Amino acid sequence: MFTSVDDVSARLAETGYIASPAVATTVFLAARLGKPLLVEGPAGVGKTELAKAVAQVSGARLVRLQCYEGVDESRALYEWNHAKQLLRITAGRDESWDETRTDIFSEEFLLPRPLLTAIRGDEPTVLLIDETDKADVEMEGLLLEVLSDFQITVPELGTVTATRRPFVVLTSNAGRELSEALRRRCLFLHIGFPEEELERRIVRLKVPGLGEALTESVVRVVGALRAMDLRKAPSVAETVDWARTLLALGADTLDETVVRDSLGVILKHQDDIQKAAAKLDLDAL
Repeated sequence: MFTSVDDVSARLAETGYIASPAVATTVFLAARLGKPLLVEGPAGVGKTELAKAVAQVSGARLVRLQCYEGVDESRALYEWNHAKQLLRITAGRDESWDETRTDIFSEEFLLPRPLLTAIRGDEPTVLLIDETDKADVEMEGLLLEVLSDFQITVPELGTVTATRRPFVVLTSNAGRELSEALRRRCLFLHIGFPEEELERRIVRLKVPGLGEALTESVVRVVGALRAMDLRKAPSVAETVDWARTLLALGADTLDETVVRDSLGVILKHQDDIQKAAAKLDLDAL
């Protein structure tokens, strides 16, 4: 998939994803070693976008399992098309049960979900298991077989083993602690809020029409907001949104009026906005 760490950085940059040396190195190792990649960090720092960028540069199909509380086998692995099975049973009422059973538990009636879809694919695939920490602990047990042996057992059909292993990315916002068994099967990468220079590069790339001075001001103000005790610190995605907002407003500089009127773009709670408005000192930045 990649020839070197520098190749990772260069090719991801072509998609608009600016990777730090740590990100590029870990992605290279995950691809070279064939290991799943567990990416942890606060929301909005580019965890999901990393998987999308890897799929794009490698020409791979992206298969996404969005985790949430209550997600189960039928949403993650597969389920049977019960309505179609019932129609088949009704149509073959004169057949023996053995004949009907052999037919209804066949590929024609199987509905593959993301994990089975990725395992069975014979084309390059990136499997994104997004927000793993939002799933129940029991869900991790389903993932262990997939991440250990890259296989899934369908009792009625047998064991499906990957002929071409997908590149697997699991993301987590650290909402709960993932099991050690799951962590052992993965390479680990933490993506936090970027350094100022890296964030400036991201803003320049995503909002090329924004002036250099205003770009620097945006990054400095966002950094100051992250240093405050807020309910939700601004993410990189919100930095970019704010830069686009300022460009749309035709702002040349950041003054108190512009900041006050646009804080809702980067802060999502009223008490955070009030705290920022009271404590933010633009003259000191």
